[in-house]
Amino acid sequence: MRSLKDTQFSILELAPVRDDKSIEFSLHHALALAQKAEQLGYRRLWLAEHHNMDGIASSATAVLLGYILANTHSLKVGSGGIMLPNHAPLVVAEQFGTLATLYPNRVELGLGRAPGTDQVTMRALRRGRKETEDQFPQDVLEILQYFKAPVPHQRIVATPGQNTHVPVWLLGSSLFSAQLAAKLGLPYSFASHFAPRMLDQAIKLYRENFEPSEYLDRPYVSMGVPTVVAQSDEEAQYLATSAYQRVLGLMRGQSLKLKAPVASMEGLWSPAEKMSVDNFYALAQIGSPETVKAGLERLLEKYNVDEFIFTCDIYDTDKRLENFELLMQIKNS
Repeated sequence: MRSLKDTQFSILELAPVRDDKSIEFSLHHALALAQKAEQLGYRRLWLAEHHNMDGIASSATAVLLGYILANTHSLKVGSGGIMLPNHAPLVVAEQFGTLATLYPNRVELGLGRAPGTDQVTMRALRRGRKETEDQFPQDVLEILQYFKAPVPHQRIVATPGQNTHVPVWLLGSSLFSAQLAAKLGLPYSFASHFAPRMLDQAIKLYRENFEPSEYLDRPYVSMGVPTVVAQSDEEAQYLATSAYQRVLGLMRGQSLKLKAPVASMEGLWSPAEKMSVDNFYALAQIGSPETVKAGLERLLEKYNVDEFIFTCDIYDTDKRLENFELLMQIKNS
């Protein structure tokens, strides 16, 4: 089994919007986090595509990636992910091909097959086009080809995009993408930061069916882990109430803006809602550095992943940056 020191640490950023701050503040904070991540030695920072959600400011993912790439130097930056049914594969290839041309060897493309939004917004995004999640495998193959050298008589060539060889990852919260990633020999990232239920099955399926490819010679697995790390268990549990309130808002169809932490969640949720939030955060690591280190070591022992990709919904931006600083101290301790 590998140790924490041998495990890559990365960040999944959703550019959370606080209930007392502007969207501009959130976008600037996303850059501050990326710069901190680069300084601390994180492997990569990804942005997630979501739409029509008042608490998430990373909807124009490629645009925000450009802002972060322009103001960092070595950090690998990418999408976790682009929700492919919302986009024409050629457009995605051109966008990420442009970024990769401007910032060589730093851009990554994680692809998901869910819409990342509700049905009404999905229809607004697709504007009557007939794309479905079922087309996902074909769309992935199309993008992979756009990033290669064009073959003779290839009628559509991504410019920029061709010959950029942007690394492509498949993301998922079910078994479908695990199977496809194995078949295509691509790295796989499981969305256990919000849907941990099928993590075990998905990793097993991916590893057992992996076919070596021009991209990878062995399976490579990343798993999402929500974190709230603070100087003490008590402080972390207090800070985590912002994350709990956010998931509660998601379940109730209410605002997803980050709310200030509260002394207790009692009276804010029903027993059934508490159970649902607990299930959502089943793999969350909340506590002091000692507590979280022990928790991450247990996850590593159970799943033996190559990489943790961390999310964090802490209201106070300084405390949020400290969360990622403490995580890297745990890795190196």
